[in-house]
Amino acid sequence: MCNSEQSEHGWDCPNSYSHDFGNTCYCNSVLQALYFCRPFREKVLAYKVQPRRKESLLTCLADLFNSIATQKKKVGVIPPKKFISRLRKENELFDNYMQQDAHEFLNYLLNTIADLLQEEKTPEQQAHNGKLLHNGGEAQRTWVHEIFQGTLTNETRCLNCEAVSSKDEDFLDLSVDVEQNTSITHCLRGFSNTETLCSEYKYYCEQCRSKQEAQKRMRVKKLPMILALHLKRFKYMDQLHRYTKLSYRVVFPLELRLFNTSGDATNPDRMYDLVAVVVHCGSGPNRGHYITIVKSHGFWLLFDDDIVEKIDAQAIEEFYGLTSDISKNSESGYILFYQSRD
Repeated sequence: MCNSEQSEHGWDCPNSYSHDFGNTCYCNSVLQALYFCRPFREKVLAYKVQPRRKESLLTCLADLFNSIATQKKKVGVIPPKKFISRLRKENELFDNYMQQDAHEFLNYLLNTIADLLQEEKTPEQQAHNGKLLHNGGEAQRTWVHEIFQGTLTNETRCLNCEAVSSKDEDFLDLSVDVEQNTSITHCLRGFSNTETLCSEYKYYCEQCRSKQEAQKRMRVKKLPMILALHLKRFKYMDQLHRYTKLSYRVVFPLELRLFNTSGDATNPDRMYDLVAVVVHCGSGPNRGHYITIVKSHGFWLLFDDDIVEKIDAQAIEEFYGLTSDISKNSESGYILFYQSRD
């Protein structure tokens, strides 16, 4: 059953599985989460599809979001058939009826949309050398980067001369290792743990002009408008010769502030609110199911195939993971979407 708060957004009961389209819940769960990330939804809805423009993932996504936003019915199904067809034509990874990885799909979708927007912005560059110049310059930034892109800085300190060198690296989402009975804050701290480079891993120091012991750590230099956090729940087990799921219990709060920012961070005190969670249900990466939890008009909604139900904020705790066996069947948070308050 769908409720009035949720139907104000127009997304009533989206279809996550249809017999002629196979297992597409990996795709639908991500699209549902992105629809409830307001800055992303607004940009997609504002995207003008030109009549003679070639069909792309972005034009199909804009059509889908517009269908959802303008749907008058309180209850209904909008299967993303056109979008799925385009996705399968564009990438052979998704051209089958198997369950795919939701994080891989998110990554592919954001990068593809950014590439399409860059092509539209810079036709003269494309004509110049037959391909886009990904120079990271300001002119290449798109609204995908404005919304999702943050910057990490890799700091290395020579233990001989104390000189510090740093290298910046942009990201659209952060993948973090998970441990049993921890929190997302703990996982993010682990992401920034100091690592000592010694013996055969010594660092070549430009100041000393020789290999020296050094300390290395990763810090967040620029926080994005929407912080997408991917919990690395699938691990390759040598003895099993396959990936297994880490169903560890990892608490993710409704409000989040990051503490592993660099000294020269542009927005170190940025506060985030949880707006969507893609949940993996099952015991392994290639089997199982995805559902989505989203926040809409102050209420939490759970999307499971074409069923939508309102849930209490407390019920989100059920999706932290398990305190017992790592490979058990579980419903656990896999991708978290946090939206900045400013």
